Amino acid sequence: MKKNQSRTKNAKKIKKNFLAARMNILFFAVFLLFSALILRLGVLQIVNGEDFTRQLERTEEVVVNASVPRGKIFDRNGNVIVDNRPVNAITYTKTQQTSQEEMMEVATKLADMIELDTKGVQDRDIQDFWIRENKDRAEEKITDEERALYDEGDLSQNDYDKLIRDRLTEEELAEITDQQMEILAIYRQMQTGYNLSPQIIKNEGVTDEEFATVSEHLGSLPGVNSTVDWQREYPYGDVLRSVLGSVRSIPEDQIEYYLARDYARNDRVGTSYLELEYEEVLQGQKSKVRTITDKAGNVIDSQLIQQGERGKDLVLSIDIELQQALEQVVEDELRRLKQDPGRNLMDRLFLVMMDPNTGELLAMAGKQYVETDEGPEIQDYNIGTFTSAYEAGSSIKGATVLSGYQDNIIQPGSYLYDEVIRIRGTEPKASWYYSSEGNISISDLYALERSSNGYMFKIAINMAGATYVANEPIDIGANAFTKMRNYFGQFGLGSETGIDLPGESVGYQTNNPLDLTPGKLLDLSIGQFDTYTPMQMVQYVSTVINGGNRVAPTIVKEIREPSSDNDTLGPLVKAMKPRVLNKLNNSQAELDHVKQGFYRSFNGPQGTGRDFVGNGYVAGGKTGTAEVVYFGPKYEDLYRSRDLPPPETTNSTIVGFAPFDKPEVAFSVLAPWVYPNDGSTALREDVNENVGTAALEVYFDMREQRMNEGGADEDQQVEVTAEQAEEGQ
Repeated sequence: MKKNQSRTKNAKKIKKNFLAARMNILFFAVFLLFSALILRLGVLQIVNGEDFTRQLERTEEVVVNASVPRGKIFDRNGNVIVDNRPVNAITYTKTQQTSQEEMMEVATKLADMIELDTKGVQDRDIQDFWIRENKDRAEEKITDEERALYDEGDLSQNDYDKLIRDRLTEEELAEITDQQMEILAIYRQMQTGYNLSPQIIKNEGVTDEEFATVSEHLGSLPGVNSTVDWQREYPYGDVLRSVLGSVRSIPEDQIEYYLARDYARNDRVGTSYLELEYEEVLQGQKSKVRTITDKAGNVIDSQLIQQGERGKDLVLSIDIELQQALEQVVEDELRRLKQDPGRNLMDRLFLVMMDPNTGELLAMAGKQYVETDEGPEIQDYNIGTFTSAYEAGSSIKGATVLSGYQDNIIQPGSYLYDEVIRIRGTEPKASWYYSSEGNISISDLYALERSSNGYMFKIAINMAGATYVANEPIDIGANAFTKMRNYFGQFGLGSETGIDLPGESVGYQTNNPLDLTPGKLLDLSIGQFDTYTPMQMVQYVSTVINGGNRVAPTIVKEIREPSSDNDTLGPLVKAMKPRVLNKLNNSQAELDHVKQGFYRSFNGPQGTGRDFVGNGYVAGGKTGTAEVVYFGPKYEDLYRSRDLPPPETTNSTIVGFAPFDKPEVAFSVLAPWVYPNDGSTALREDVNENVGTAALEVYFDMREQRMNEGGADEDQQVEVTAEQAEEGQ
């Protein structure tokens, strides 16, 4: 028993020693861990403490987008027509901590160094500036009751400030000097930018002296920098200028739209026509810089996270040298016509030239005669070729004949009786030559050659499902107008042409029941009721001669990457293919028959467009003269304001194409209000043929010269299936 007790005591002793050893090991391990922790804390505090303190003070990461130059624009032959020109610029960059007082101080200094236009200063800016400079006087405009409401929270800060602004007088605002206005203009520019994003203060007309002065004083102008910016440059001056569009700061009413698309408030964007339509292509890819600031808003690190790239380039279908020459043709003719005081209403003239097979626009010239304070000027109105519409007259008769074929009213070679149309309640209507020839039976070809009205009247009456009896009424409804307009729409007359530019007009079509009379239906059939644009007219004639495909006019031919040398054309991104909007429901035989009528109009013995005979090429087309009531820009001042009826005047038009056998160019001319319709022939002149023949002469002379130089373009033909045409491909 004693042995057992002894063994038990020994076992307990061994166990006690074992536990003590484990505790010693555990304490030693804890000691090592604490030693390591103390060592690590020492390293953090002593060795890296400064770095980690700086890390803790980093309060914001901001990604700043830096603007890049826009893409260039070339003509079809590789000539640069819109470029980017480097210019001196003064910029300002504010931080999160920049106060209004600091900005105002910098603006005051800058105003002594640069001159800045004050046109952009708004009334609200002037009011706020006056209040800031005259705080005590501003407070005096608030009553004790209003101040009590404000102190109690019943009057908001915005309403409080508005009360002061509303009570400012013109005399008080006039106290602001020209120098202060310039300070205000600079201050306003400073405010518009984002934090850490450079905002342009001035980049137009920065003189060498201004640039040098600002550069010399940068140390006392926190946030200001003198740098290089870009501006759009136009090597061909005003040629095609209005169509190319404008680039400027984002309009106030579109800020939210562009901000949602990752633009900055101080970005410049295309605001009209080509620059606007292709904004996403031309804008380019901005460089992105991640900027890290400390608590004080100071930049402590910047990292480039995306390299910027200039916008992609556009290659236009326009031949800029042809455009330049045709603009001169139009300007010279308009200037010559305006020398006669009897043409006081005429103030514009248009010419469009297009490849009828592809829809590529070769030139689109429009000029306007404008009275200014310095005297009359001929100004660019190229956009009027697709934004303004006029009655086109007999030029559209090819569409009337083809519509008659489609409606089974006539067939190629059909004869109709050309006579005076006498509908009860409507003035008698007849062909222009009727009095000399009396009633005759004529064919569709003769009707196009001689420009018969009577033939077109008969088509319109039959298309309306009416029976004509002389001196009796005709019962037609609005559906007769809808039917004919639907037919005309297949040619682009009264429809969107699909041009790749914004702001297109489709013309004017009234649906007032009082205007939808039988007589007006007859007028519609000869182009003297609805209005059409010069662009619609050239699309219409192209549709007739290219096999019945209504091809959308296009001004952009290709999109290309910027080239490595920044001067030549870069790699191709996209080539624009012809877009067929619809195909006429006419046979090729019917189209060829009307095309033959167009030939006779220019080349037949009684053709109305015989000025085109013997010019070294064979052309076809259709002339037009529309007798219209004037409702142009002078109507309000000269007639309506004086309770005078608007005068009757005349539009002169033409559509054509050449060479006849294989058309490579189609054109339209539209000269609104060219001479008064008063029965006199003194001012009557075929302006349509004057401009048309001159335009083709320029085209073929230039073509021959380039062929001799080995630079002629290859023709591009359109081949589409019926299914593609129906789908608008």
